[in-house]
Amino acid sequence: MTVQPTLAEIASMLDQSPDYRVLRRLAPRSEFTPGDGQPARTAILLDVETTGLDPVRDEIIELGMVKFTYLADGRIARVVDTFSCFNQPSIAIPPEITALTGITDEMVAGHRLEDDRINQFASDAVVVIAHNAGFDRKFMERYAPLFEHKAWACSVSEVEWRSHGFEGSRLPYLLMKAGLFHEAHRAVDDCLALLEILALHLPHLDRTVLSVLLERARRKTIRIWAEQSPFELKDELKRRGYRWSDGADGRPRSWYVDVDEAGQAAEVEYLQRNVYQRELEVRTQVLTAFDRFSARI
Repeated sequence: MTVQPTLAEIASMLDQSPDYRVLRRLAPRSEFTPGDGQPARTAILLDVETTGLDPVRDEIIELGMVKFTYLADGRIARVVDTFSCFNQPSIAIPPEITALTGITDEMVAGHRLEDDRINQFASDAVVVIAHNAGFDRKFMERYAPLFEHKAWACSVSEVEWRSHGFEGSRLPYLLMKAGLFHEAHRAVDDCLALLEILALHLPHLDRTVLSVLLERARRKTIRIWAEQSPFELKDELKRRGYRWSDGADGRPRSWYVDVDEAGQAAEVEYLQRNVYQRELEVRTQVLTAFDRFSARI
């Protein structure tokens, strides 16, 4: 009688061949690194599903958070708790959002985000991490003022993924590179997937992704405004990484870019030489993790 190999054995055999790549379904875990009495800090991973992309007009339909502890060297210790809640918006959920997330009007009916529950869960976190914090933070500040006063880190923009051997920063792609897959576009599931990415060890640095992210998030950045720049230079500014603010939210109506402190002088010099062709004072703002990605700046 022939004994058939198990699925795990087949996967192991395929893994040993350069012609195949095996992806395994993400199995969430709670324990990562033994603390052994080392001091640990608390962080939160946060993800929202919404009715659209506009943080002023659109609404949250699901909030997911995963609270975890990490050690001084950036290794994740353990998952402490998870938070999941639907929120009924004032409009029907657009069909394309239901198709993307699987969330229906019936699922969110009668549910709402409660400040007390959110505050109780998130109050002890020293940092909030989101995979596109520029999106999630703006929504959360509308619903829970607590998040205006938290430090935030963005695992999309504050990790130089390409320099670490990755070709992109989308969560499903990063997870695939780690040999895993998951059911995307549900808030807690996405947080648990991101946790696995942050726990990855980067061999050339001998550090975790979380360690690299937190180091970057602690730095100051400088926002430089190219006010009253000539219209014909808009494409050049865009190629250089400048973004447009239309002034509707109270900010200057201008192109702007965020740079590290060390790059401030060079960027101001670029504007003076190539854009204004004269020396002048350029508007700048100092940003930290406590205001970066916020709708308030």
